[in-house]
Amino acid sequence: MGSIKLKNIKVFAYHGCLDEEGKIGSDYRVDLKVKGDLSHSAKTDALADTIDYVHLNKIVKEEMAIRSKLLETVAERILNRVLEEITLVKKVKIEVSKINPPIGGNVAMVSVIRTKSR
Repeated sequence: MGSIKLKNIKVFAYHGCLDEEGKIGSDYRVDLKVKGDLSHSAKTDALADTIDYVHLNKIVKEEMAIRSKLLETVAERILNRVLEEITLVKKVKIEVSKINPPIGGNVAMVSVIRTKSR
């Protein structure tokens, strides 16, 4: 087994329960970690034999662009797509964070963390 991490993917999106959040948007941070067998690709040195992090980043950006009320919903969509589209992935962990959330206090970010396995 091996791991591939994408740290601090920065995205501007429109998630949230408040109407204003759907209009003005917010900054988000996404951290993604996948696990799978990377031993074959380590030998072949071929992109087709590994977990392509460009594909992972594309999934994150596409799903973050779809408005949701809850970060849990966005995280679930990303987890499902990673497992559906990239068969080498055996386990995926995601952390979706809203930067400076509008919750009436000095909070740097609020995060939802989810994990899913085959």
